[in-house]
Formats: sequence, C-alpha cells, structure tokens
Amino acid sequence: MSFRGVRQSKFRHVFGQPLKRDQCYDNIRITKSAWDSTFCSVNPKYVAIITEAAGGGAFLVLPLDKTGRVDRDASLVVGHKAAVLDIQWCPHNDDVIASGSEDCTVKIWQIPDGGLIRNLEEPVVDLVAHQRRVGLVVWHPTAQDILLSGGSDNRVIIWNVGTGEAILEIDFPDIPLSASWSWEGRKFVVSCKDRRVRVVDPRSGNILKEASTHEGSKPVQVVYLKNGNFFTTGFSRIGERQYALWNQNLTNMTMQEIDTSNGIIFPFYDPDTSMIYLCGKGDSAIKYFEVTDDAPYVHFLATYQSSDPQRGIGWMPKRGLNVNLCEIARFYKLHTKGLCEVIPMTVPRKSELFQDDLYPDTIGDTPALTAEEWLSGKVATPVMISLRDGYKPTKKSGISKVVHRTVVSTNNQTNASSTRAAQHDESKTTQSTAQSSVAAPFIENVCGPALPPGLDVQKLFEDVRKLKIIAKGHEKRIKALEEKLERCEGTVEEKQEEMCEGVEEDDEDAADHDGI
Repeated sequence: MSFRGVRQSKFRHVFGQPLKRDQCYDNIRITKSAWDSTFCSVNPKYVAIITEAAGGGAFLVLPLDKTGRVDRDASLVVGHKAAVLDIQWCPHNDDVIASGSEDCTVKIWQIPDGGLIRNLEEPVVDLVAHQRRVGLVVWHPTAQDILLSGGSDNRVIIWNVGTGEAILEIDFPDIPLSASWSWEGRKFVVSCKDRRVRVVDPRSGNILKEASTHEGSKPVQVVYLKNGNFFTTGFSRIGERQYALWNQNLTNMTMQEIDTSNGIIFPFYDPDTSMIYLCGKGDSAIKYFEVTDDAPYVHFLATYQSSDPQRGIGWMPKRGLNVNLCEIARFYKLHTKGLCEVIPMTVPRKSELFQDDLYPDTIGDTPALTAEEWLSGKVATPVMISLRDGYKPTKKSGISKVVHRTVVSTNNQTNASSTRAAQHDESKTTQSTAQSSVAAPFIENVCGPALPPGLDVQKLFEDVRKLKIIAKGHEKRIKALEEKLERCEGTVEEKQEEMCEGVEEDDEDAADHDGI
C-alpha cells in the first residue's frame, strides 16, 4: 500500500499578520459604488483609494508613511465630473496614476513629490473617446506610456498617453470587465459580460482566440500568466464560485469549486513565485494557491482569515516589499467602516540573510520599450532588478510628453525668445510695439473685441473637440432609439388593426345572432 504524503512547497507556511491600527489608514470615506472594482491601488510610494464624493468623482492619494487617522479635509484628486470606477499606478513612474470614470473619460495624473498639499484638479493628460462609463484601466507592462481602457460602450481603446491619442479602438459584443497583458506585452486577454474570454493582438485589433469559460451569469475575472496560460475566476450555473486554468489555446486544464458566496473574486498573480491570491468582494478571507506544471496544476496553500469583510483591496508590487522580513506579498484591505488595513504575507525563516529562493529578480520600474518602438512592432521582456540590496527607484522626469505642458513650454520658449530679441535690438521692439498699437483698433473693428486676457485658446479647442465627440455619440444613440421606436410603433399599429378586425367580426356575429 502506497502512502501519499503532503506536497512539499516553500510557500506552504505563508501567513498573514495585519499591522496595528495606528500603522494603517483610518477615517477614509471609501466609495459606495456598486461597480466591481478593487477601489485601491498601491505602489512603493503611495496608496490611492477611491472615495465617496458629492457632485463628482474623487480619490485619495497618501504617502505610505502617512499612517493613522486621515483628516476629513485631506487633499483629493477631484478632476472627474462623475464617480471614479477604477485606478491604477503606472508601473514605470510611481508618481503617475490613471483613472477611469462614469464621466466617460480617462485621466492621467502626476502626483507631486511628497504627496498632495491641495486638491488636484487638472490632469496632465485627458483621454476622451469612450461614449459610456470607463470601468477598466490597465498599463502596458513593458512599453512606456501605453494604456488600455475598457468602457460600457463595449469598446477597448489602446492609448499613447505621451501624445494623448487613441492608437486603436476594438469593439466587443459585450462590456469588457477585466483585462491582463501577456508577460512581454505582445497580446492581452479580456473577459466580457457575455462570459467569454478573448485573446487580442493590441497592434492590429484582431481577436486571436475566443472561448466560453464559466457558465454562471456573474462577471469573470482573468489573468495572463507568465508561461502563456490563463487563470480565471467566475461562477458555475448553480452559483458556486470557481477558479480555472486554461492553456494557450484556451482549453481547460482544471476547474475547481471554491464556495457558494456571491462576491466577485479578484485574482492577484505573482509571476516570481507563481502564486495566486484570491480576494473575494465581501469576503473576510484571502486564499492563496501555487501554480505548477504538474497536475492538478493549481495547488491550495493556505487561507488568511479575519473577522471583517473587505470592501476593496490593493496589492503592493514586489519591489515595494520588505525583504529583510521575508515578506512576499502585502495587501491593503478596505473595510466598510473607513479603515485601510495593511496585511503583510510572510514566509517564516530563521536566517536573517537575503533569501535568494524567495526573491528572484523581479520587474523593475524601467520600461523596456518606448511607445514608438512598441508601435513599430518591437517586443521585449520586462527589465528585471535584484532586491538583494533593496529597491532603489530610478529618477523619473514625468510623462514623456504631456499635452498641457507642451503648450506651456512652447509659450515660455516664445516669451524667452521675445525677451532675447528685445535685449538684442531695442529699436526693433519699440517699432513693433508701435505697429501693434496702431493695428489693434483695426483688428478690433474688423474681427470684433479682442480675446480676454488669460484665456487658454488651446484648452478651448480641446473642450470643443470633446463636445463634438460626445455629440456624435449621442447622435448615434438617438438614431438607434428612433429606429427602435419606429419598429415598436409598427408593431403596435399591426396589433391595433388586428384588434379592430376582431371587434368588427364580433359585432357582425352578434348582429347575425340578434337577427336569428
């Protein structure tokens, strides 16, 4: 008789130990939105949390060391005109964050060093092309300034943030709910409301593979694994929560039931350790698994259990962890009562030396490609760094090209060149001033009153462009509704005619009966 022992794994004893309340973030007005999102994003410098806001959308950005009770009048990012649905920090710049909102826009924000000291209202880039709310934003893992956004207009848009332009628009049969890039960013996978998963070429927009996954009616979440396989979470036909592993051809390798709760499960994948953490919305537990090449491929490790349900959750990148404490993951759990609880996941080790087996080289903050190189067809794996001596962030100069700053810098250069010209030739400056004073009444008489001082013409043109896009979208919707109304009216008229004919026949039958 053979005996099968316990499967060996160096992550079998991983445990979570929440920090004390004064080392967490308290008194936060966490959003009450019903959208299925994590509502939190973390990097080695800041934690960002979507908050409840009256008359618009906002999210809170706090430096990691600013723990304790958050002031009620703390500075917020408040540029959206409707509720913020999703946020994500740029993997190549810890001061840049993207946000998607119900106001149909994606905005890119630059957080000043040290955090916010006043409300941030102006984004560095404003991306407008979606016709419905934007509930999904995902940065490219290797290319600088490339961003994916998904909206309720059944569309995924690939953006070049540096120029503020939409590179590609891809239409889907239903709303995209989650998306994940491949390891080198050559492809991405998206799950839609129709419960189907699609693998897409982001440069051509072609759907390469497509398959149905979980049979339940609730949303499916998907993650692209490092080896090219896919991990999904969803629901069965009878409402049981499931996880599943699929190969590169979207053929199922394994599918297991988890429990019968009704909250969406968000998977967090660590490519360095091949571990997946499952965090359910409304759950009080975090389950973690290890993915291997041996059947049954997904191996259960342990569960972190607490007493309070999670409203949302954030995940720290590997370069922000404390390697001296053998920390392999860190979660930022949002409670319904306004607490953001910090939960480190630790592997118990007796040695105080650097653990090479726990910390292989991980993804750094340096992009492998520029946006132009990626658009030209180049492919590169992420730039890796070692955590042996601790993480040292590289110096960043902000987004490579920002529309608003380009206008300002151009104006500054013009003013500087005018000043140099004035210093070089004072007589020419006097002459040009005189000509301007003579020409001013003529221009005012011909073209009307002059523009008011301080008016940003570039911003005015940008607002007009946005309004045109929105108006065009409304025209399409109105046309579709009018066609639907015509079809309904035609159906009603037909039914009314049938009823009238039926009434006339009944009247004739009644008259014949009376005559008899």
